[in-house]
Amino acid sequence: MAAINDIVLIHVDSKPGFYARIEEISPDVKPGWWQVNLLVLTFPLQVFTWILDEFQLEGAPFTMGGTPLRLEEIVSPVVLERMEAEKAEKERLQRIAREGAGPKVISLKDRRKK
Repeated sequence: MAAINDIVLIHVDSKPGFYARIEEISPDVKPGWWQVNLLVLTFPLQVFTWILDEFQLEGAPFTMGGTPLRLEEIVSPVVLERMEAEKAEKERLQRIAREGAGPKVISLKDRRKK
């Protein structure tokens, strides 16, 4: 689910429309619905307040005034690269642990006896 400070791509009529940053999410009077303040990244900047449910915040399509819309959370390429590197390192460590080829521990106590 999209959260505060996330960048989202708003699809309009099933095509990329514009980017926005989620400024605030507060509960609406209707249970399960949220008032979402969006800073629309256009020139000039604009602020929209949309009332969305949790499914729509997760990317489910919806309509406003008959126009199909959808939010898509955008993840920075820098964050994706970091996540992939962490995943590769975790898999490498798991493979080493399975194969038993991890670094050997040398006891200093046993070494002094020799």
